[in-house]
Amino acid sequence: PQYGLVFDAGSTHTALYIYRWPADKENGTGIVSQVEACTVSGPGISSYAGDPAGAGASLKPCLDKAMKIIPAKQQRETPTYLGATAGMRLLRAQNSTKAEQVFAEVAKVIGEYPVDFRGAQILTGNEEGSFGWVTVNYLLETLVKVQSGGTWTHLPAEDVVGALDLGGASAQITFLPGTTIDDGSTRALFRLYGTNYSIYTHSYLCYGQMQALKLLLASLHQGSPSPQQISHPCYPKGYQENTTTAELYDSPCVRAPSTPSPAQVLTVTGTGDPAACSSAIQKLFNFSCGANRTCGFNGVYQPPVRGQFFAFSGLYHSLHFLNLTGGQPLSLVNATIRQFCNSTWKEVQEEFPIANRTHLRDACAASSYALTLLLQGYKFDNMTWLNIHFIRQVADVDVGWTLGYMLNLTNMIPSETPQRVVGLQRSNWVAATVLLAVMLILIFCLLTVMCCWKNSSGYESL
Repeated sequence: PQYGLVFDAGSTHTALYIYRWPADKENGTGIVSQVEACTVSGPGISSYAGDPAGAGASLKPCLDKAMKIIPAKQQRETPTYLGATAGMRLLRAQNSTKAEQVFAEVAKVIGEYPVDFRGAQILTGNEEGSFGWVTVNYLLETLVKVQSGGTWTHLPAEDVVGALDLGGASAQITFLPGTTIDDGSTRALFRLYGTNYSIYTHSYLCYGQMQALKLLLASLHQGSPSPQQISHPCYPKGYQENTTTAELYDSPCVRAPSTPSPAQVLTVTGTGDPAACSSAIQKLFNFSCGANRTCGFNGVYQPPVRGQFFAFSGLYHSLHFLNLTGGQPLSLVNATIRQFCNSTWKEVQEEFPIANRTHLRDACAASSYALTLLLQGYKFDNMTWLNIHFIRQVADVDVGWTLGYMLNLTNMIPSETPQRVVGLQRSNWVAATVLLAVMLILIFCLLTVMCCWKNSSGYESL
């Protein structure tokens, strides 16, 4: 087998994915398997702006693990990539010099290992969405189906599914619309297995879960009658914590209304009010589309959603926490989230005794945000809600952009359908061999006759 490594350098954390595939089926489909997913300890690499060397050092334990898995004689042939997403996009916008320093340290550390390192880069939002779409459809074999015996069958375009991805700092929606895409900036073109796909894709920077919850807290702070007190309707009743204005406004996504005192301490108190929570989250969006346009939100063009969708990353995790990823109707999802958001801090701690404190605090806000993004943001409704499938893996492979990214850069998905190789049965082989032998004998006899005739002609001339 051959191996490939891809680092997913996200805004909240970094993960290393180790892939494997049979060497003689490089252009196959559905044959890449995930050997291991190693989570790098600590935050995402964009958090190391003040300590670039720390970003590189953080990758070493996962690289050491990969070297134990990949046979030594194959390590130097192992293509290795690092792709960074919205966290590094934000850092580059904030301070491009620091972003370059982080990348230099990361590349330096990976370069110390005996792998075929092919570079680190920041993906655009549309690339992140598009490669997630490729990953899902590759694993589901909706682009092309391999039958037993090695024959290939093209599936109709209607079988291709859409992809919904929610990271820490950005959110992506990608699908094959039934209409012409009016805005070229939201169109991605792929030629896969001899078929052209014109897909709609858009990435909303700052609307990933972590940044959205920061925006929510800042919005509540700016609307609070007391500058030092924040009532949070999405936090459980009885929950209380202190934060500072420096922590609250430390992201380029969150704009401070004026120059706040960085040392100012803010007290955040949970009020557990589902209706107020939903209302506060909706204020983060602009749902109006303007004249004669269909849109998602904030005026961004989006055709009407169409077909089946697979939702992963933050969308899966936020609803899975409340056991809502099993295809439940929207009415039950709404009721469950409402009931949880009504709970007190003591009640949720008793119900989820081993849950991380921060995850437990944010569970109401995260699930409410996911619902608002899907329904009012992307315009799913009661009927199309049932077309969303919340998943973490397909065929034991984590769903995200990394596999699609590697498949694209290693040319493992051909743009044309591979030529079909037709085998002969044993009886046909025997007949073909006899026929070839007879033809060779006839050719030999013909050449002998011609040679004798030439000799005879030469003698008579003399």
